[in-house]
Amino acid sequence: MVETQGNALRLVGCDANAARLGLTRGLTLADARARIPDLVAVEADSHADERLIDRLAAFCDRFTPLVTLDPPHGLLLDITGCAHLFGGEAALLALIAGYLHRGGLAHRAAIMGTPEAAHALSRFGAGGIVPVGDDESAIAPLPVAALEIGAEAVLALSRAGLKTVGDLADRPSSALSARFGEGLAVRLRRTLGREDARITPLRPPPACMVERHFAEPLLDMAGLEEVVVRLITDAGRVLEQRGEGGRAFEISFFRSDGAVRRLLIETGRPSRDVKAILRLYRERIEALADPLDPGFGFDAVRLAVPVCEPLNVHQPSLDGRAVEDEAVADLVDRLVTRFGRDRVLRFVAQDSHDPRREAKAVPAVAPIAARVAWPAPEPNGPPSRPIQLFEPPQPIETLAQVPDGPPLRFRWRRVLHEIARAEGPERIAPEWWRDGPSEPTRDYYRVEDAQGRRFWLFRAGLYEREEGPPRWFLHGLFA
Repeated sequence: MVETQGNALRLVGCDANAARLGLTRGLTLADARARIPDLVAVEADSHADERLIDRLAAFCDRFTPLVTLDPPHGLLLDITGCAHLFGGEAALLALIAGYLHRGGLAHRAAIMGTPEAAHALSRFGAGGIVPVGDDESAIAPLPVAALEIGAEAVLALSRAGLKTVGDLADRPSSALSARFGEGLAVRLRRTLGREDARITPLRPPPACMVERHFAEPLLDMAGLEEVVVRLITDAGRVLEQRGEGGRAFEISFFRSDGAVRRLLIETGRPSRDVKAILRLYRERIEALADPLDPGFGFDAVRLAVPVCEPLNVHQPSLDGRAVEDEAVADLVDRLVTRFGRDRVLRFVAQDSHDPRREAKAVPAVAPIAARVAWPAPEPNGPPSRPIQLFEPPQPIETLAQVPDGPPLRFRWRRVLHEIARAEGPERIAPEWWRDGPSEPTRDYYRVEDAQGRRFWLFRAGLYEREEGPPRWFLHGLFA
């Protein structure tokens, strides 16, 4: 495999035959062909490699939720507390090897105490399972290149006679840090297992997770729903013990061919009601444009609850019916599940006096970190704001009795409206920290025409402040 690096084509991958002939990564294609004239060279596709690694990472998610990439072509899995679910470390390693072999992928794997140690033994050693406490003895014979510290540092250490990791392990860390920086000392400690560091998984670990693995691939869709019901019930018990409910439920289906299908269900408030969540699951299945296909069967199903919140038990009303808010919330959840979170919105108040910014539409199921109270309406008075505003405000032609007074009539969309009543002005200054100093002041009026239609108008600009010639706009319609 060749790739353009700098101004030359260089080898970036060699199969076993090419390696036996002495070809290595980094060699130019011209030099390689000078040695082997009939060399078959294929252009590398790094994007395809990345897609394959991403698919493998999703596949390995069935073994542990803590999976991350180990560039350029590796994966790191934190199997702490997971190996016993598959019969132990040896059985887990054999299971993964079997899957990769059936997929036509050669690999080398190592199970060790730290990510850096497993990386070094799998790339520069024979791999395998190292018992607890033997990390240092297994890593010591490896070359210093196993520390991944750069070619210049490896060359300098080799010239000093330090060719293996064990040679460095016998040296004081202060001397190594003074010559090569603290990074080398940290990498050495972690590779030898003297210092541990957690990996950063591709997917954050969920707050609650339950799963089922099957001895034989599951093909029956009715049986699959029964498994989902059991998972929801199990998750509900865990959440009940914590006094919490889930705001998001992710169901992952792991197929035997390595494909992973994930369905996300979101709710507008915390829930652990099995019937309600199952109803949303069925809605989600029915709304899929690409139906859930078992293929050769599912090996495992996982239910993760990535978002949990405290759940207070609601008191039903005295007539035995649920409160109306619960019914509305259930309807919103079903609409979101069927049409998508970005198509079902709600308004939330914003901390702004500008009518263009005092409300914002957000997904109905999106959690709100800090709520801002809506302005209190005038007692027994008409609404001070229209429900919906024009964006942008629509320009109108007006005639006013005095320059700073309300209009007597205005023309909008070629229709002339005679003003019967007007109330105002409500002066709103611009938010200069957002709009800049050139934004004009606005005077708003609530007006009603002779036919009883009510409008919300404003004049942009004041005569006495020399903010330019004032202009009139229609910003909204009252119901």
